[in-house]
Amino acid sequence: MRHLKVMLEYFYPWTNSAGLYYAREQGWYREAGLDVEFTVHDLGRGDTLAYLARGEADFGIFPSNRLLVQRETQLIVIGVAAINHRAMETIQTVLSTGIRRPADLAGKRIAMNPTPRGLAMVRQLVSADGGDPDAVIIVDAGTRELTPDAIAAGEAEATFGSYWAWEILMDTGVPEKDRLVWPVDEIGAPPYHSYLLGTQEELTKNEPDVVRRFLQATSRGYLALASEPFAAVSLYEKYVPYFPKQLFERSLPLIAPTWLHDGAWGHQRVELIEPYAEWLAAHGILHNKDSWRTAYTNEYLPQGDAI
Repeated sequence: MRHLKVMLEYFYPWTNSAGLYYAREQGWYREAGLDVEFTVHDLGRGDTLAYLARGEADFGIFPSNRLLVQRETQLIVIGVAAINHRAMETIQTVLSTGIRRPADLAGKRIAMNPTPRGLAMVRQLVSADGGDPDAVIIVDAGTRELTPDAIAAGEAEATFGSYWAWEILMDTGVPEKDRLVWPVDEIGAPPYHSYLLGTQEELTKNEPDVVRRFLQATSRGYLALASEPFAAVSLYEKYVPYFPKQLFERSLPLIAPTWLHDGAWGHQRVELIEPYAEWLAAHGILHNKDSWRTAYTNEYLPQGDAI
């Protein structure tokens, strides 16, 4: 039995990893001769990509932009499957701020993790709506996601980053009718895969059958839940019991459609990677807009799996 350590993308498991958990629960990894362990990163030692680059995890989920940035200095990790086919982030505010559209963020404080990519995204979204990006006031929230009640209390007038299929669904004491939420891909963001699944290029060369078997079982998990997302609710009650069941019940049917394209799971699409790489390069986040060409492979995906 080949042991594999799979590192998830956040500080704790959330519904985007449902296909992995479901595949393990159904015994599909074991059928493939794999003993799969799920874990999360310690931010003090880096993100999932850092662990993969050091060989401290076998597979991992990570943002597609971070892979492209990492590969400009380290040709170690490669994307082997797409997890999501659209963006997850939002801009969020509450009605009491007077903000009614992205352009209104000019002159307002927006709380976010001020990474180069995040700052470029906010500027683009404000500009796309006719606002002045230079007038936006950035509040450094680090990795913290400000909630609507924090906005209502005056910590900022808006936030960038919370996911429309996760944090946005949490009960924060501010009624949904008093909140405004704009998914970034609906207000001017470039198209992109939010998350990819990857491994070391060395593993694809030395143990290609392990990669194929892992992706085959993982594909079964995501395809099954795309048809019946509520089947994963009990798993999340077991593995992340500190969240209410209602959050899983709301999140799973929202995020499940992002896992597939044309009924198939895993295919990394040029139309979501190339324009994003060009956008990242145009904003100085990448040095080479064509570096995406060697950053991923669909070679190890199962063929013909679709619903």
